[in-house]
Amino acid sequence: MSETVRRKYLREREAAQLLEEVSRRLKIDVKSLLDAKKPSIEVAETSTAKIYYVNGRPVLARIKEALVPALLFEKALQSLPRIVVNMGAVPHICNGADVLAPGVVKVDGSFAPDDYVVVVDERHGKPLAVALALQDSDVLTSLSRGKVAKNLHYVGDALWGQLKKA
Repeated sequence: MSETVRRKYLREREAAQLLEEVSRRLKIDVKSLLDAKKPSIEVAETSTAKIYYVNGRPVLARIKEALVPALLFEKALQSLPRIVVNMGAVPHICNGADVLAPGVVKVDGSFAPDDYVVVVDERHGKPLAVALALQDSDVLTSLSRGKVAKNLHYVGDALWGQLKKA
């Protein structure tokens, strides 16, 4: 389990740049998803990632260079396209495996390669992972083999454990 090394509040300009980067990367207006007009953003550096807290709630993480919405940031996850996987794929994805074409049941929304997607299970529709699409959504439905999305953050990873403690 990674421990917090350092925690600090971002300056107003740094916070604005972060929100702009997230909005551009996720292709949604993140400011409208947040509850405050002037959000207070705090960053906690861990050995796993930098975790960004907005008004005390963990909503983003920078894993290596990728800025990823946390699985606890439900408003952002609801606005992202979804890949629905069968129940046989769930334990593999929750162990960090990438999403493979045979496990995909359906696709909700459209996306291009390098767009963020939410991976959900077919039975409950619960978010399992945030992934990076490797295929176009139109092409993905016709594939029968190969990787279709790279798993970045999933239920049960080190970041998940850190977020649940917050």
